[in-house]
Amino acid sequence: MTGHDDDRRLEELVDGIVVLSSGDLSNRLQVSPARDGIDAVTTGINLLAEELQSMYEDLEVRVAERTALLEATKSELRRVINTDELTGLASRSLLREKVAEAVATAGANRQPALILLDLDSFRLINDSLGHAAGDAVLREAAQRLGAAAGAGHLIARLSGDEFAVLVVDQEPGAVLEIASRLGESLKDRIVAGGVAVTLTAGTGVRLGEPGLRSEELIRDADIAMHEAKKRGRDTLLVFSAAMHEAAKQRVHLVAELRTALATDELELEYQPIMNLRTGKIAGAEALIRWRHPTMGLLAPDIFLDAADEAGLTVEIGHWVLGKAISQTGRWKSDPGLPAGFSTHINLSPADLHHVDLAPYVESLLARHGVEPGDISIEITETAIMRSGPEVAATMQSLNDLGIRIEIDDFGTGYSSISYLRTLPAAMAKIDKSLLDGMTTDRQQETFVAAILQLIHSAGLGAVAEGIEDGAQAERLQQLNCEFGQGYFFSRPLPAVDMTALLAHSNGAAA
Repeated sequence: MTGHDDDRRLEELVDGIVVLSSGDLSNRLQVSPARDGIDAVTTGINLLAEELQSMYEDLEVRVAERTALLEATKSELRRVINTDELTGLASRSLLREKVAEAVATAGANRQPALILLDLDSFRLINDSLGHAAGDAVLREAAQRLGAAAGAGHLIARLSGDEFAVLVVDQEPGAVLEIASRLGESLKDRIVAGGVAVTLTAGTGVRLGEPGLRSEELIRDADIAMHEAKKRGRDTLLVFSAAMHEAAKQRVHLVAELRTALATDELELEYQPIMNLRTGKIAGAEALIRWRHPTMGLLAPDIFLDAADEAGLTVEIGHWVLGKAISQTGRWKSDPGLPAGFSTHINLSPADLHHVDLAPYVESLLARHGVEPGDISIEITETAIMRSGPEVAATMQSLNDLGIRIEIDDFGTGYSSISYLRTLPAAMAKIDKSLLDGMTTDRQQETFVAAILQLIHSAGLGAVAEGIEDGAQAERLQQLNCEFGQGYFFSRPLPAVDMTALLAHSNGAAA
């Protein structure tokens, strides 16, 4: 070949290399018949291009596979994040996302609404039947709520035994119908752990309104639900502005209560308990008060619910135990305790859930020189019935120490005599509401007599609280009620006045 042809072939070679370098690996260079050095280079470049193209195609396949795997992983992660594993319902995070979307896209006339439900006494199911049975109940509840809500509404399990239903494009009346239907759907018996259980729920409803933010919709529904739970079992409440204001006040009250615990603003008063047969002092119930710097002396019903919501119940319970037991030790030294006297201390289920309660009480008794028999622990009948094995075990531990256990507010719950006989209790206190009309209503007197017979049949002693006049005290004595307390005998007294009453009682006895 001539030199001119070689120049042309070299130019073609360079052009081909440029095409390859641009990324077109499918391009191949022409080999001439000469089979000379230029053709050898051309052939080498073609072989290299083929190798690079094969490597590139393999890389594309691998990238596609990895991309598909990554997308599948992301999809599974979204599913896990957005789905409650136990029930298959939406998760809390998905609910928040969908509430925000519903609020953002709502029309002027159809605002989204949120319904929150918290199962009543579900912990008792878990504690008594086991977590497997509890999980089965939750799955069944989820299915029933889904069927009751109907299509088009997001249903979520928020945590534990709390569920939510997001209702979109419905009038307020229809929302309330759905909320009622949800509650009713739970009431048919569910068999779990071989036992048929019946569910109810506290239900809070927040109806949407223009301008309401998604976080406010969730917050207000939660406020309504918690208010419903406080009102009692199977209660449905619709959020109102008054609820929000009350919630804000509770937050403020809790902040002040924390300060009160640190600055010793809490104090105890003592209401005498009388032996109805002898007329002598048999004990005193310790009652917590809060001497608020601006609101004066506050009764426990004003602040204990807020304390419970804030998780301060156990701390306050320990404070009451310490104060009451130390005061009992001082009375024992001076002026002395009447025979059989005991200081009665109210504790909540939260206090009794702590396994270290009995050792703590034992240490207080030793520190203040108080005998176990000088102390009685009161816990409400309803709290006992709704609590699990931890509470029963703590009650037994206290009883083993020699501390008397007393069932408070007896007659307002649903105890049976067989259950009463299994409790490590020595006394039962008849709720003051049962005494209303006892001396004027024959039927009510008969009912109180039956309650007393039930208590005595279980081998327990009886205390009647809320005695307001001599006629009530006399009739209770005739009905064989051993002890009583109430304004007829004395209002709750500051420790100094209770000390003086004990001194006077000791003097009279002498």
